[in-house]
Amino acid sequence: MIHQGRFLLTRFVGSWKQLFTGQTLLITNTVSAGVLLSTGDAIQQTWEMRRNKEKKRDWLRTGRMFAIGCCLGPVDHYWYVFLDRILPGATVRVVLKKVLVEQIVASPILGTMFFMGTGLMEGHSVEESWVEFKGKFWEMYKVEWCVWPPAQIINFYFLPTKYRVMYVNFVTLAWDIYLCYLKHKNPVTHETPAKSEEVLNDPVSLANPVQNF
Repeated sequence: MIHQGRFLLTRFVGSWKQLFTGQTLLITNTVSAGVLLSTGDAIQQTWEMRRNKEKKRDWLRTGRMFAIGCCLGPVDHYWYVFLDRILPGATVRVVLKKVLVEQIVASPILGTMFFMGTGLMEGHSVEESWVEFKGKFWEMYKVEWCVWPPAQIINFYFLPTKYRVMYVNFVTLAWDIYLCYLKHKNPVTHETPAKSEEVLNDPVSLANPVQNF
C-alpha cells in the first residue's frame, strides 16, 4: 500500500509539473485565465442576486467572461516571456522596472481588450464598446495602481517565468470580481449620439416634446 501510494503521488506530481512545461504551459495559462475570470463573474453575480432577489443568474455573461479570459491568457503568457527576455534577472532594480513597464504598457492593452472584447460579445458596436472603455478605464486604472504593483513585485522577485501567469490568475480572482462589478454596474445603452443630435436639431420635435417619449 505504501509503495502504491508513493507511486500515485509521484504520478500526480509529475502530471502537475507537465502543466507548466513546453506548449502545455500556454494551454494551462489560457484555460486558467478563462476559468478564473468566469469564476469571478459567478461570485459577483451571486452577490448581485443576494442584493436583488428578482435577479437571475446570467450564464451567457459568465460564458463571455470565460471567452475573454481565454483571449487574455495567451497575451499574458507571451508578455511575461518577452518581459523576462528584455529585462532579465530578479534584482530590486530590475523588478521595479518590470512593474513600471507592466503598468504603463501591458495594463492599458489588457484593459482595452477586456472592455472592447466583452462589449462586442454583448452585441454592442465598436463605438459603443469604445465609449464604455473610456468611461470606465480610468476608474479601473487608478484602482489597478493600488493593487497590482505590490502583487507584481512578489511575482517578479520570487517566481520563475513559468509560474507567473498562474500566480497572476489566482491574484486576479479577486480582481476579476471587481472587474465584473465595474463592467456591469452601468450597462451600455444603444442610444447613439447621432439620434440625440437629430432630436435636438428637429424643429418639429422641439415644438412637440411629448411625441419624443
